[in-house]
Amino acid sequence: MLKGISNVISPDLLKILMEMGHADEIVLGDANFPAASHARRLVRADGHGIPALLSAILPLFPLDTYVESPVALMAVMPGDTVQTPIWEEYRGIVKEFHAVHMDFEEMERFAFYERAKNAYAVVSTGEKALYANIILKKGVVN
Repeated sequence: MLKGISNVISPDLLKILMEMGHADEIVLGDANFPAASHARRLVRADGHGIPALLSAILPLFPLDTYVESPVALMAVMPGDTVQTPIWEEYRGIVKEFHAVHMDFEEMERFAFYERAKNAYAVVSTGEKALYANIILKKGVVN
């Protein structure tokens, strides 16, 4: 344990966050996300939901301000009636830690999967909300 670092951030996740450079991406995948088959580097966080992880990661992790949207979500499939209230929770968490307004990109499911394959790492979470997957693009530490 370290002072000032949330206990939801495992040593493996902290190492990954430290290794990442500007424009590298990390995926926080919900419990249904095919993390093991899509990850170049896989981090397990099965006991944690994505909001708790976002709240722990974002104080340490700058988002890229040089791109239109440093945050991407998996869009709801056409015809699916699932509601995504967790997205508003994400927006609130991002706003709490990054004062600059950031639009979230909504990506078609299979495009999201392809982008995830190129991410620096994928975090497999215990998040049960549907369409809760999120990609973060790392910015520059000032």
